[in-house]
Amino acid sequence: MGSNTISDNAIMEALGRQMTRAVARQTVTAGNLANLETPGYRAKEVTFASALDAQLNQTSAPVATHKAHFGAASATEGAVQEKTGVGSRRDGNNVQVDQELLGLASAAGDFSKAQTVLSAKFRLIRYAINEAR
Repeated sequence: MGSNTISDNAIMEALGRQMTRAVARQTVTAGNLANLETPGYRAKEVTFASALDAQLNQTSAPVATHKAHFGAASATEGAVQEKTGVGSRRDGNNVQVDQELLGLASAAGDFSKAQTVLSAKFRLIRYAINEAR
C-alpha cells in the first residue's frame, strides 16, 4: 500500500465531516430565520476557515492524532460568528431571508451529496458481501 493511497476509513471520515459541517450550517441558518423579527438580532454564520487556521497555527501545542485526544477541537466544528458586511434594518436586525434560504439550500445540497456518496459506498459493500455467498 503506497503513501498516496486513500483508505476507506479516510473517505468515511471525510464524508462524516462534510455532513457535520452541513448540519452545523443548517442549524445556524435555522436560528437566523427563527430570529427574523427579533429586534437587534445579529445574523450568525459558521466559519470553518478560522477554526482550521486556529488548528494549523497551534505549532507549539501537541498534535492530536485522534479527535478524542487532548479534548481536541476539530476544524469540522467551526466557529459561530456574527455575519459581517450585512446591512441592518431600522430595528437593528440584519437577517436577510434570501441569503438565509440560499445558505440553507446550499447546506442541504452539501449534505445530500455526501449522503449520496456514502450510500453508494454502502451499496458496494452490500454487493461485495452478497456476491461472496
